[in-house]
Amino acid sequence: MAEAAAAAAADGREKVIAAAQRIIKSLATSTNAAEDMLRILSGFDHRLSAIPDLFPSSAARLDAAEKVILHWDASNSNSVWESSPDDASEYLAAVDEVIHLVGCGGSEDDDDLYRRAEIVLQLAMARLEDEFQHLINRNFATLDAKGLQDSFQRLALSFPSDSGNRITEDSDPSVEGEQHAADPEEGGGNSPSDDHTSNSIPPEVVSDLKHIADRMISAGYEQELCQAYSGARREILNACLSALGVDKLSIDEVQRIKSKAFDDKMKKWILSLKIVVGVLLLEERKLCNQIFAASDELKEECFAEATKVCVIQLLNFGNAIAIGKWSSEKVFRIVGMYEALADVLPDLLALFSGNSKEFIHQEVEGNLGRLGDAVRGMLARFGSTIQRETSRKPSQSGEIHPLTRYVMNHIRLLMNYSSSLDMLLADGEVDGGESSVRDERVTPLSHCMDLLISDLEFQEAKDSELKILLGDDWVRKRRRQIRQHATSYLRASWTKVLSCLKDDGLGGTGSSRNVSREALKERFKNFNLAFEEICRTQTKWKVPDSQLREELRISISEKVIPAYRSFVGRFHGQLEGGRHVAKYVKYTPEDIENYLSDLFEGCPSQSSHHRRALSL
Repeated sequence: MAEAAAAAAADGREKVIAAAQRIIKSLATSTNAAEDMLRILSGFDHRLSAIPDLFPSSAARLDAAEKVILHWDASNSNSVWESSPDDASEYLAAVDEVIHLVGCGGSEDDDDLYRRAEIVLQLAMARLEDEFQHLINRNFATLDAKGLQDSFQRLALSFPSDSGNRITEDSDPSVEGEQHAADPEEGGGNSPSDDHTSNSIPPEVVSDLKHIADRMISAGYEQELCQAYSGARREILNACLSALGVDKLSIDEVQRIKSKAFDDKMKKWILSLKIVVGVLLLEERKLCNQIFAASDELKEECFAEATKVCVIQLLNFGNAIAIGKWSSEKVFRIVGMYEALADVLPDLLALFSGNSKEFIHQEVEGNLGRLGDAVRGMLARFGSTIQRETSRKPSQSGEIHPLTRYVMNHIRLLMNYSSSLDMLLADGEVDGGESSVRDERVTPLSHCMDLLISDLEFQEAKDSELKILLGDDWVRKRRRQIRQHATSYLRASWTKVLSCLKDDGLGGTGSSRNVSREALKERFKNFNLAFEEICRTQTKWKVPDSQLREELRISISEKVIPAYRSFVGRFHGQLEGGRHVAKYVKYTPEDIENYLSDLFEGCPSQSSHHRRALSL
């Protein structure tokens, strides 16, 4: 019995001690706290004073932590976090122990221990830095270049195809009527932020990165941590830019871009800018906030250091484009770049803070200013080209002059960017000739367009968007000019024909019966020759504006047909009874009307009456 009682007492003592050990180990945060708790518990039960050391000595604890850390030293090529979760937890616990020992400082008695702990801590921090970079790169390395491109092509569908894509890659003002507005239904309906992009990191890896970052921050290794993070993430963002088609080009390389490649580069740059700001940098911001939650200052520094190079590479391309000398039709692409950059600026600035935000703001504003200067310069050079154009001779067919057609198509395309151009042109002048728009309420774009077309004869503005932009007064003035030119045309083309239908020189004394038959034959002959010459020439002329074309025909008919009907009515009888009357009086008034209806169609008439007339 006595032995059994003694055994039971010993067992009870061990259980009490074990319970006390568990309590102290779970609640104590340091050696001092454990000792305080032990003294308190010993006051309730003297047996607890015999508890063995719950916390080994500092030297013993360092020995245990050092053993774990040295096991995973740089000579071990295996990754701690690729081994097992228990290994990672054990390693982090060892690091915590060393950080604690170093943080407690050293006295004269344990100075050697302190220095030894610092050396172990340096080894641990170097290992954690390597593990940190490895975890970042491991996820990204699973995608090859083709995988990145496919990922971003899918992502691109979530962005509306607007600025910079309002004209196709083959758009040219020399192609009449080429206007390509963005299709609002084009592309997917998903928000860019809803896509899991190729540079994102799985949540479990983010958690591991945060555990490492917390230790390095606690140990005072913030700069090493920032360098490890920003270096790895910069490489990833650079790879993303390459996958998007944005290469790192020098100014000279940009200047040598061919025309077709230029359009492709512009479109890729605009789309890349949207993806970088709206997706990649936004994810980077979230990633920094999660990993470096323990330090507000570090999260800002790491984000700025990781992303600034990517942003500057995009802006450098814009600067290189801005200082180039490009053909006038490239102005649309450059305005598209200006629009895209201005659109993303608020979102871009919202991602940065402090000095980095001010730096990015200055860089973007400078880029916008240079792109704006480039656009104004291109418009000014375009105006100068129009003024220097020496080909003032009308085309053989009488169609709209090619320069006029080119300029008007150019202006139509510019109107797709009216809002941006009004803002852009308000910041600077476009040199040119005297504008006919005097109203101070007109927009800067209206003024610019009026300068561009002030020297052109133009028939298309009244029914187009230009009427809204330039105003009714401008259209009425142009219509008056057209009527003046129509009058000049009638005088130049038909005066000779109409002179043949006058009585002067026929030898009569006021009576149609007294005219000279020979003079009358000569007069009809001259009329036929002059009229047929005009018909042969001006049926090949083209007046594209249907209203103007009809107005000209009516004006001609109102002058020619009544005069011809009157002349034939008065003098046809004088030739009757003679030989070959039909040789001289070849046309009836109805024939004349039919011939005139063929004018200005741009091709020889195929009507039977015209063929008969020309064969006579």
